[in-house]
Amino acid sequence: MIFVNHLQIMDAKARIEQLSKEIDQHNYNYYVLDNPTVSDFEFDKLLEELIALEQQHPEWLSPESPSQRVGGQITKSFKTVKHKYAMLSLSNSYGTEDMLDFDRRVKEGLELAANDLFGATVDYVCELKFDGLSIGLTYEKGVLTQAVTRGDGEKGDDVTTNAKTIKSIPLKLKGNYPEVFEIRGEIFMPKKVFETINKEREDIGDALLANPRNAASGTMKMQDSKQVAARHLDCYLYFLLGEQMPHQTHYDNLMAAKSWGFKVSEHSKCCKGIDEVMAFIDYWDKERINLPFDIDGIVIKVNDYAKQQQLGFTAKSPRWAIAYKFKAEQVSTQLQHISYQVGRTGAITPVANLTPVALGGTVVKRASLHNADIIQKLDVREGDFVFVEKGGEIIPKIVGVDISRRDARLQVTSYITNCPECNTVLVRKPGEALHYCLNESGCPPQVKGKMEHFVSRRAMNIDSLGGETIEQLYAAGLIHNIADIYDLKKEQLLPLERMAEKSVQNLIEGIAASKAVPFERVLFALGIRHVGETTAKKMARNVKSLAHLQTLSKEALLEIDEVGETIAESVTAFFKDSTQQAIIARLQAAGLQFELSEAQLQSASDKLKGLSIVISGVFVKHSRDAYKAKIEQHGGKNSGSISSKTSFILAGDNVGPEKLKKAQSLGVKLVTEETFLEMIGDGA
Repeated sequence: MIFVNHLQIMDAKARIEQLSKEIDQHNYNYYVLDNPTVSDFEFDKLLEELIALEQQHPEWLSPESPSQRVGGQITKSFKTVKHKYAMLSLSNSYGTEDMLDFDRRVKEGLELAANDLFGATVDYVCELKFDGLSIGLTYEKGVLTQAVTRGDGEKGDDVTTNAKTIKSIPLKLKGNYPEVFEIRGEIFMPKKVFETINKEREDIGDALLANPRNAASGTMKMQDSKQVAARHLDCYLYFLLGEQMPHQTHYDNLMAAKSWGFKVSEHSKCCKGIDEVMAFIDYWDKERINLPFDIDGIVIKVNDYAKQQQLGFTAKSPRWAIAYKFKAEQVSTQLQHISYQVGRTGAITPVANLTPVALGGTVVKRASLHNADIIQKLDVREGDFVFVEKGGEIIPKIVGVDISRRDARLQVTSYITNCPECNTVLVRKPGEALHYCLNESGCPPQVKGKMEHFVSRRAMNIDSLGGETIEQLYAAGLIHNIADIYDLKKEQLLPLERMAEKSVQNLIEGIAASKAVPFERVLFALGIRHVGETTAKKMARNVKSLAHLQTLSKEALLEIDEVGETIAESVTAFFKDSTQQAIIARLQAAGLQFELSEAQLQSASDKLKGLSIVISGVFVKHSRDAYKAKIEQHGGKNSGSISSKTSFILAGDNVGPEKLKKAQSLGVKLVTEETFLEMIGDGA
């Protein structure tokens, strides 16, 4: 018996090693090469098997196991680590003259013949300057042992646990690599991920993330690595350091690093001379808007290591490298006054009201000032002339104050202490940037905002009850919270302005129809802080009913996919609140769906699990929203755009020509309505 158990254990060890290698290769294919060779479903099955085996045999759990990428570890504080090699900053250039001057200094430093300064060329490597968080990764015997942020250049924070959740950072290398070395790069948040997170935050009433760069930096300092994993950060590597480098040039070592499993930008280029460098800069100054991530310039490095060593360093930066910074469009205008908006969660957002000015093809009248810290940092005052840029080419932001034009009589801005709507004293919780009004049941913008969210299309979808009507009914004293909506009567509505018989009938029918909205959308509609549409769906399908959800502890909630500390605390606090308990009881009495239906429970399946599906065209048998629901019901994922990761397009009539063209170029197949319904076993 002992012999049999020993064999079983050795079989488990071999299977763990085999699975780890397979999963590492699939991660590399997907996140580095952008060329997946298995479906998401097949990948998930491999990972599930690995996790199960490691739980049965924890003695074979390796720190570099791909199972460690899902997160779950909590880091209470990030220890400070001294860099083995100082992380110096680069000097900046902003135009052709600066670049020509850099080229001249390099040639002089290399002691090229004076009469040949203009004819001689130096080989430079040009790289995109990613707008993210600098990171230094140390590998020993091919295993990631430490990840450290730039910090002040001399020392940074150890964020190894969080870095392991980034799937483009290899935990274990392949090929012929040095025994010990450091590789540096940039952790960033892709634009699409940033937009998705902000859409979800907007849905749940949270303050929007300012830009992808700050979002990436903030994410890497989160204490819960599971939340870091959910943010889907990415990383490009661009610089090797060590005593046993395989090649004598920077570019060749980058290509070697790529063969070891690192994600190295395909856009890096070895240029002969400054003219090719300038052509590279000009190209990306125009093309950067088409990249799936933000860049703010180009980094130029002398390619040859011996020449780098000859050129050396100044106290702050290397003489053999420079950063060319792209110019952001910037204008100056006057800040008329600062107003304060109250969101439906009580978050206060200060807004700069500006003298209208043209910027990036639009007229800008307002810009967010984000929070009290930003106002203090900029020392911005009402009446100042301020510099405005379009952050990330989209959101106008104030980047500075023209002190030379400041009137000496302008007063320092004092952040408000009371809610501008209900006069409640504002609260700022430890670790949060925003101030909040906690009077959620009596502060008009919060009350109306919660009702507008409740009736919105992706929540209860009460079409005939828009913002203006809610404003009118609230002013008339007919609704004070979301439960009051279900008590509205015809005779109350008909005397109101613009409330004719037909519009009243439509409103009453729309309210009645909303009682059939499924449980996951009702849960989203409740407006629990931090619970967005996706999280609500995951929670609903996990717990099956609101009654069960209300009984769960914080620890039990944390077991649900995509639920972290912040969401778990918010959910438990929501259901403990007596006001919310009373509203929920009234909604339940009104007949809303507070559990998954029998049909949902019976029809749910994993038939589409791991598949990313794009819907396009006009359909006959079901609406687009109905098809989206069916995809999620059967474990699939709805995607808004076609990429190499798209499993197929659910195609109706009149699919857009551009989508067809892209699908053909990527080899993505089209699936008809009929075929799709057969796939999921829907005979409708």
